[in-house]
Amino acid sequence: MAKFCPLFSSSSGNATYIGSGDSSVLIDAGVNAKTLEGALYNIGVDPASLDAIFITHEHGDHKKGLRVFASRYNIKVYATAGTLGSLEADGELVKVDYDEVSEKGTEAGGLLVKPFATPHDTVQSCGYCVFTPDGRKITVCTDLGYIPDSVSEAISGSDLILLESNHDIRMLENGPYPYHLKQRIKGKRGHLSNEICAEEAVKLLESGTTRIVLGHLSKENNVPELAYQTTYSSLEMAGAKADSDYILKVAKPVWDGKAIML
Repeated sequence: MAKFCPLFSSSSGNATYIGSGDSSVLIDAGVNAKTLEGALYNIGVDPASLDAIFITHEHGDHKKGLRVFASRYNIKVYATAGTLGSLEADGELVKVDYDEVSEKGTEAGGLLVKPFATPHDTVQSCGYCVFTPDGRKITVCTDLGYIPDSVSEAISGSDLILLESNHDIRMLENGPYPYHLKQRIKGKRGHLSNEICAEEAVKLLESGTTRIVLGHLSKENNVPELAYQTTYSSLEMAGAKADSDYILKVAKPVWDGKAIML
């Protein structure tokens, strides 16, 4: 049985726990080490038991606690070559064991973690598909400006996915952000809108996905109820029934619920 928990999900910090049997990994470490430790203990996980940490990209809300946490527990870190180079230049890999993630997938305990390239304003960002020993596919797909065919293909068939639903277009356009930041967020190397997320959710459902968790919501340009309703409405229009054909949840900035079991 697989265990999934989006410990933190927002522009303030991101970290997702995925485990199966005796194996477990962390996707991103975007909060300080003490906070991350506490969140893991809260879901019954000893930080020292993690097999690896996989980093999606070098932005602070995905790497903040990496150096201290990984070195403290001697956990190996994986990322793309470009991301590793950026992390190394920033001093995030001092006294940390690290390696490049394989395009064909990297084994961490009994889990196989496979990256897929994402369009974001970083050196070499990616998302990850985690394959469990019992055949489950769990995906983390956030921080991307749009969903190219390559990403849609990579995430298709996921049993569970954390999918970005960052902003509502109208809230963003009428909000307080300066023009250049609004353009960056809306651009092809920015973040996914609720509408784009909803469209992809329908495709995912058709490919067999039954659990969708909306993540990385903007505090200024979105609200959980709106993100949920946008995707829910698209799935309903496609003829799917909530809590029967699929389960839809919204990841809070700090997760306060139970882990999702598969």
